[in-house]
Amino acid sequence: MLVEEIRQPGQAKHSAAYWAKKLALSERSLARLMVSETGLSFRPWRQQLQLILAINRLVEGERVEIIAHELGYESVTAFITMFKKALGITPGQYRQGINA
Repeated sequence: MLVEEIRQPGQAKHSAAYWAKKLALSERSLARLMVSETGLSFRPWRQQLQLILAINRLVEGERVEIIAHELGYESVTAFITMFKKALGITPGQYRQGINA
């Protein structure tokens, strides 16, 4: 359920506290559940999910500005920085590699 909810535009920005409340769990219970199910704490898991969602949308040709906004980044620059830090290339470079 969490993945389906967090995939909706504008939902990926919410904190673990928000999702714990929405799922009627304590933050601690959500944290334990995340680690037991994924091996990751909430933040790294959310970042990996955001990368997957971003890559899918880049492949579909969506603009980087829209992707960054809907994934909850404060700015396009912050999104590009996260993407490059995680993958070693910018979203634009990734898209160029796909189209090459």
